[in-house]
Amino acid sequence: MTVPRIGVTLGDPGGVGPEVVLKALTRRDSLPPAVYVVFADSRIVIEEAGALGVPGDFAPWRPGGEDRRPGLFLSEVPAPGAGRGGAKPEAANGRASFGFFEAALEAVGGGALDAMVTAPVSKAGWHLAGVPWRGHTEYLEHFYPGAVMSFWSDRLRVALLSHHVPLREALTKVRKDALLGYFRVLHQSAGRVPAGPREFLVPGLNPHAGENGLLGGEEEREIRPAVDAARAEGIDVSGPYPPDTVFRMALGRPERMVAALYHDQGLIAFKLESFETGVNATLGLPFVRTSPDHGTAFDIAGKGLADPRSMMEAIRLAVRFTSSAS
Repeated sequence: MTVPRIGVTLGDPGGVGPEVVLKALTRRDSLPPAVYVVFADSRIVIEEAGALGVPGDFAPWRPGGEDRRPGLFLSEVPAPGAGRGGAKPEAANGRASFGFFEAALEAVGGGALDAMVTAPVSKAGWHLAGVPWRGHTEYLEHFYPGAVMSFWSDRLRVALLSHHVPLREALTKVRKDALLGYFRVLHQSAGRVPAGPREFLVPGLNPHAGENGLLGGEEEREIRPAVDAARAEGIDVSGPYPPDTVFRMALGRPERMVAALYHDQGLIAFKLESFETGVNATLGLPFVRTSPDHGTAFDIAGKGLADPRSMMEAIRLAVRFTSSAS
């Protein structure tokens, strides 16, 4: 039986990443058949598995040696000084989570995996470790310009023009050329997914989408010209719509995606609707990458309280995306 090869990173060892990864993967009867490869330090995996009372003795992964039959494997990535506990950002855990991510990225980029699913990392932890990127998407965007952060659930799909940047900086990115490139990525990437979105709804930047210029000029100067240019290329995009109502137009309509203009414009609505089961997917890459839509949740780390549903949905979506690409 030939199945997809899905890499799963452990995330920040001091957060809920190890917990949600192990809870998800030890419930494999609830997941699609696949070769699942965890990128982690086995010491941390065994310790977390013991705390949760689940199996932690995964078979060692040898790229190309698992003959594409379903199974659970471990790719050993040493993480000196890292470990559970602390419940706060730490340099050693930041280095560890970045190392897990880099190892999985090398494997998926080299064709040894079909997709990668990344558990949550701490931006502060990466900073303490000297990692110059704010998170997974910013790293990927550095090497794959045009990568787009998007969020998927059964009821709502949202994409973001800008990601983890201050609001003042995000507003400077609302320009015709950047918007047109954004719409092209959405059209080319999201539109390939079976039963995925085909229509892209663009909110305005200002209240009431600028009210014909009375409440701000970005809609008429930048957003509408970008929408018109994209439509001339055959992209099914429309707007700008009032940002306080556009999400209602997409709710429960899987063929539609809201093309939000900055982080909180898109994610306040999405996380209100789909926090427990939402999935973050990076579009515009030559491979599949998904992640849960939540963070490290240091406040509940190590207590066995973390909900693995978003991680499970991230794994399912990675398999679905992989199947659509093959």
